[in-house]
Amino acid sequence: MVLHSMTSREELAMDFSSQEQDSITFGKKSGCFMNRCCSALLLALFLCSLLATGLLVHYLTPGCRSGSDLVTDADHASSAGFQPTGKNSLEPQPEPEPEPEPEPEPEPPAKVRDVRLPLHLVPEGYQVRLLPSLEEDGDFTFSGEVTLTLLAASSGRNVTVHVKDLVVENDTISVRDTTAGAALPVSGVRYDADREFLVILLPRDVQPQHRYDVTIRFTGNLKDKLAGFYRSSYEGPQGEKRWLAVTQFQPTDARQAFPCLDEPALKATFAITLGRSVNMSSASNMPITRTEPIDGKPGFVWDVYEKSVPMSTYLVAFMVSDLASREADPGVSETLFRVWARPAAIEQAEYARKIGPQILEYFEEFFKTPYPLPKQDMAALPDFSAGAMENWGLINYRETAMLYEPGVSSAKNKQRVAVVVAHELAHQWFGNLVTPSWWTDLWLNEGFASYVEYIGADKVEPSWRMMEQFVTNEVQNVMTTDALETSHPISIKVHHPDEINEIFDRISYEKGASIIRMMSHYLTSETLRNGLANYLNDRKYEAATQDDLWRFLTEQAHRDGTLASDISVKQIMDTWTLQMGYPVVKVERNYRDGTAQLSQKRFLLNGAESASEYLWWVPLTYTSQGTADFDTTRPSTWIRKQPQMTLTDMPPSDQWVIFNTQETGYYKVNYDQQNWVMITSQLANDHTAIHTINRAQLIDDALDLARAGMLGYDTALSVLGYLGSEVEYLPWDAALNNLAYVNVQLKRTAGYGLFKRFILKLIQPMYERVGFEESASDAHLDHFTRGNLLNWACSMGHPDCVKRSVDQYKRWMADPDNDSIIAANQKSVVYCTAIREGGEEEWEFAWARYQAANVAAEKSRLLSALGCTKEIWIMSRYLNWTVTPDSGIRVQDGAQVFSTVAYNSVGRYLAWDFLRDNINLVAKVYGASSFMLSRFIRTLQYGYNTELDLKQLKEFFSANAAILTSAEREARQAVEYSTTNVAWMKKNYDTIVRWLKEQESR
Repeated sequence: MVLHSMTSREELAMDFSSQEQDSITFGKKSGCFMNRCCSALLLALFLCSLLATGLLVHYLTPGCRSGSDLVTDADHASSAGFQPTGKNSLEPQPEPEPEPEPEPEPEPPAKVRDVRLPLHLVPEGYQVRLLPSLEEDGDFTFSGEVTLTLLAASSGRNVTVHVKDLVVENDTISVRDTTAGAALPVSGVRYDADREFLVILLPRDVQPQHRYDVTIRFTGNLKDKLAGFYRSSYEGPQGEKRWLAVTQFQPTDARQAFPCLDEPALKATFAITLGRSVNMSSASNMPITRTEPIDGKPGFVWDVYEKSVPMSTYLVAFMVSDLASREADPGVSETLFRVWARPAAIEQAEYARKIGPQILEYFEEFFKTPYPLPKQDMAALPDFSAGAMENWGLINYRETAMLYEPGVSSAKNKQRVAVVVAHELAHQWFGNLVTPSWWTDLWLNEGFASYVEYIGADKVEPSWRMMEQFVTNEVQNVMTTDALETSHPISIKVHHPDEINEIFDRISYEKGASIIRMMSHYLTSETLRNGLANYLNDRKYEAATQDDLWRFLTEQAHRDGTLASDISVKQIMDTWTLQMGYPVVKVERNYRDGTAQLSQKRFLLNGAESASEYLWWVPLTYTSQGTADFDTTRPSTWIRKQPQMTLTDMPPSDQWVIFNTQETGYYKVNYDQQNWVMITSQLANDHTAIHTINRAQLIDDALDLARAGMLGYDTALSVLGYLGSEVEYLPWDAALNNLAYVNVQLKRTAGYGLFKRFILKLIQPMYERVGFEESASDAHLDHFTRGNLLNWACSMGHPDCVKRSVDQYKRWMADPDNDSIIAANQKSVVYCTAIREGGEEEWEFAWARYQAANVAAEKSRLLSALGCTKEIWIMSRYLNWTVTPDSGIRVQDGAQVFSTVAYNSVGRYLAWDFLRDNINLVAKVYGASSFMLSRFIRTLQYGYNTELDLKQLKEFFSANAAILTSAEREARQAVEYSTTNVAWMKKNYDTIVRWLKEQESR
C-alpha cells in the first residue's frame, strides 16, 4: 500500500504535569467522580501545578522547535477520556449544576491536522511480545510488552509514540540511554487523544546520535471491529465456535496493538514473540526460530520469530489460530510458500497454492529484484475488512479473495483470486521493499499493484485476455468517478487518519493503474521495467516520493532513447498526478485541407466548464480507415500542456480517423459530426475493421459524452446499433456498463417500458447466440459475456431467462445438496431471479443455504441474491440483521447486505430510510473499521435523481457530519451524483423517450 513525502511538522503545544498515573486507558471517554473535599484539594494542587509549569516552561524550554516542544494540552487530555486506573488514581466528583438552557447544536469540532510525529527520535528496532486470550469463557484481551530502540537525530525532552485503545502501565515505562549505559528517569506521561500520542516526558534532553531503549507494558482488547489486533471466529466441525486473533494495521492501526512510531517512512526491524496455547499455531512476517514454554502458564508456549528486515509498522502482522496450512509444491519457487485456511476450507486454497509461487517467481524476473524474505504465507480469514492486505511475508485475505472451489465458485471468482493474489504479491516489492514516505502518494503502491496484478494474472492464465479486460474494469470504470468535481488528485496531501482512509478509493487504485499503463506505452514496457528495477534497487528498505521514481524513469528513458532529451517524466506525469480529472480531446477536422484542430479541456459529467484551468501532456495516437493500424500505441506526437494544436496529416475526407489507439491514453475523444457518422457506418458495415478495445472505447466515450451534454444521445445510441453482430466480450461490457446508468435513471418513469423493449431487442441476437446453458467449448470470457446478458435479460423480464431460472431454482429446492443443478457461472442470476419472482419460501431456503455453505464465494452470492426479493417486510428484517449481534451476518458483510437492498428498485428507499433512522447504530457497529462506514455511504451515489432525493441527501449529510468524518468524500460525491442526475433528467428524458419511440416504430 502507500505513503509519500513528509509534510512540515507544526509545533504541538501540550501541558505537562508532575502528576503520574500508574496506567492510562487510551480510547473513548469514561466518567470520573470525586467528593467536594477532594475537589477543593485538587483545585489547590492544580493552581500550584500551573504556577510550577509556567516557571518550568519559562526557564527550561529551548528556543527552537524540537521534541522538547511536545507537551500535552490539558484540553486534549480531558477529551481523551484520560483514565487513571492505578493505585494513585483519583476519582473526581463535580458538584451538580443546574441544567443549562437548550442551545443550538454546535458545529462538529474540526479535525486536528498536525498529526505528524516529532522527528528527534527515529526507530531502529522493536521487540514485541504479545499474549492473546482466546478462551471461550475469557475476556478476549491481550497483554504485551514492547522495547523500542530509538536513535536520537536531534535533542528533545520527550519520547512520543502512537497509542490507541491500549491500557499502558505507566510504572513499567523505562527509558535507557544504551550509548551512555545509563537509565533516564521518566518525569511524566501524557496522552494527546486527537493525535493518538503517548508522550513520555523526560527531565533532560536526549543526546543526538545516542541510542535509547524504551520499554512499555500494556494490555488491550481483542475487539471484533476488524482493525488493529482483533478477534475472528468460525464454526468448527461440531458446530462449536473457534476463535483466532489476527491483525489489520494498514494504514494507521498498528498503534492499536503495541506502542509504536506509526508512520510509513519510519522503518525498523521487528522481533516478534507470540504466546499461544499448545493446541494452536501462530504466524508472523518471519519464520519461527524457537518455541519455549511460558513460565507459570501450563499448556502455553512462546513462538519466537526471526528479526525482520526494516519495514513500516503497517506491514507488521501476526496471527494466533488453529487454521490449517499447506506448503506449496517444491521446485516452483525457492521461497517457502504456505497457504492457511479453516480446516474445512483448506482444499479450496489449492488454486492459490498453485499460482502464488508462480507469480512470486515471475515478479522476481519482472522487477529484476529478488524477493527478500525467506518465506511467504497467505492466510484466508473468516473476517477481514478489506479484500486483502500485503503484510510482508504474511498476506491476509478475505476468504472470497483467496479460496476457489471448482463446480461451486464461478469463473469470476477464480479470476478474482488470481488478480488479488497477484496484486498482493506485487506489493512485496512496490510498497514493502520501497515505501512511499507518506500517505500522500498511496497511489504509488496501489496504482502499481493494480496495474501489475493484470500482468501477473496474465502470466498464469494467458487465455483470459487480462490486458484487454483492464480497459473496461479499470480505465473506463474510474473515469466516471474522476469526472466529478469532487474527485481528487491521485497525489494528494492528507493528514488526519480519516483523510488517509478516504483516499483508499478508485482514484488511487484504478486511475493510478491507468496512468501507469499509459506510461508503459509511451516509454515502452522495457524502459519502464528497467527504470523500476533501478528505483527498487537504489531505494530498497527505504522510503521514497513519486519524484524519486520519475527521476529513475527519466534517466532510463533518456538512455534508451524512448523519451526526448528535453522532456522529463516528471513534466508529463505531474499533470496527471497533481491535477484531478482528465481531458476530453475534441478533434475537429477540416475536410477541405486535410488538417484537424485538436483542443483539450477537463471532462466533467455535469458538462460544466471546469473552474480550474487544467492542461495535460496528452500522448496522441491515431489511425485512419486507410491504414487501420491499431497496433502502434506509442504516441506520434503530444499535446504539450497547451489548450490546442493543429495536425496536418489527416486522411482523405471520406475516411474516418480514430484517436487513442487501444485506449492507452487516459482521456476521452470527441469528434465532429461527420467523423462520428463515418465511424458509426463502419461499425454497422464491418465492425471488425476497428480493434476490439477501440470498439469498447467508442461506445464508452460516446455515451459518457452524451451524459455530459457534449454529444447528442441520438448519435451516442446510434453507435450501439451494430451490437447485434458483435460477439466479443469487451464492447458488450462497455455498452451494458453505460446503459446501466440510463436504466436506473428511467426506472421510475413512464418511459421505462420503451427502454425495456429496446434492451430486450438489442440483446436478443446475442442471447440466442450464447444461450442460457453453458457449453464445454466456452472460453473464459464467454462465461462473462453470458453472465452479463443473462443478468440484463432476466432483470428485464425476458420470458425464457426468467422461466429457466425459476425452474432450476425449484429443482435445487427439491434436492438442496445437489450442486450440479445450477451451473456455477449461472448461480448469481438464477438465485436473484427466483427470489425476486418468488416469496418467503424461496427467501428462507436461500438463507438456510447461506448458513450451511462452506464456500465463501457461495455465501457472498447468496447474501447478494437475498436482497433481490420484492417483499418489503423481508427486506426490512434483512436490513435490521446488519446491526443485530449474532444474526448470521458478519461485520465484514454488512455493507454488502445494505447495498444489495439499496440497489433493488423496490428496496432503495427502504434502505435509505433505514440508514437515516439508524445512522448512529450503523456508525457504532461499523465505524471503527477503517473502510466499512464509507461503503454504506457510497451506496447513496446510486440512483437518486429527484429534487426531493437531493434535498434529503444534503440534509442527512449536514445533520450527521460529525459521525461521517471517515466518509466525508463519499458524502460529497453522493450529493454531486444526485445533482448531476437531476439535471440529466431535466435535459435528456424527453429526448431519449422520443428516440426510443422512433426505434420502436421502425
